[in-house]
Amino acid sequence: MLQSSMVSKPPAQPIRLYGFPLSGHAHRVQLFLSLIGVPFDNILVNLDAGEHRQPEFLARNPFGQVPVIEDGELTLTDSNAILVYLAQTYTAEGSWLPADPVGAAAVQRWLSVAAGELAFGPALARVIKVFKRPADAAQAIALAERLFQRMETHLAQSRGYFVGAAPSIADIALYSYTAHAPEGDVSLEPYPQIRAWLQRIEALPGFIAMTRS
Repeated sequence: MLQSSMVSKPPAQPIRLYGFPLSGHAHRVQLFLSLIGVPFDNILVNLDAGEHRQPEFLARNPFGQVPVIEDGELTLTDSNAILVYLAQTYTAEGSWLPADPVGAAAVQRWLSVAAGELAFGPALARVIKVFKRPADAAQAIALAERLFQRMETHLAQSRGYFVGAAPSIADIALYSYTAHAPEGDVSLEPYPQIRAWLQRIEALPGFIAMTRS
């Protein structure tokens, strides 16, 4: 049974989400906020115009990266850290982030994959193709294909999601760049388990799609 999308306690005011429409890191936060029903305001950071390198934005995130959220007086960066914060602050305990040590560790394992192999495989392949970044596309695609085979095998042995029988923030962290991997010339056709999992995420109440390049 899927967990309720209702927040356990709403924020005093809408969360301010600084992002960019083509950023999968920003989309994973936007998606999670929508799934759990937390009100938020989208604030565009125009990466094409270099707004992420301007002093005003660097005061929020010295690394010059989106997303950033402001929740009242709190400013928080890094998409995976934001997912953990939102799950622990605005959802029922254990619903999107398991409370037990084994379940929490399993989620953390996939958050690390999202920050590692996913970022340097399918996400980088997409950046090379879409944004013309000078990097080794063949290497990124090869890493993506190895990762997707491991994800495919895991999903075939799981109960439908990456950690247990209900979606967690692990699924949210993995979704955006996996769904958009074909934009980097990484086909999803060989991976029926991944494609079925993507469909399950897209069927969740509150799902919002990421802008396609």
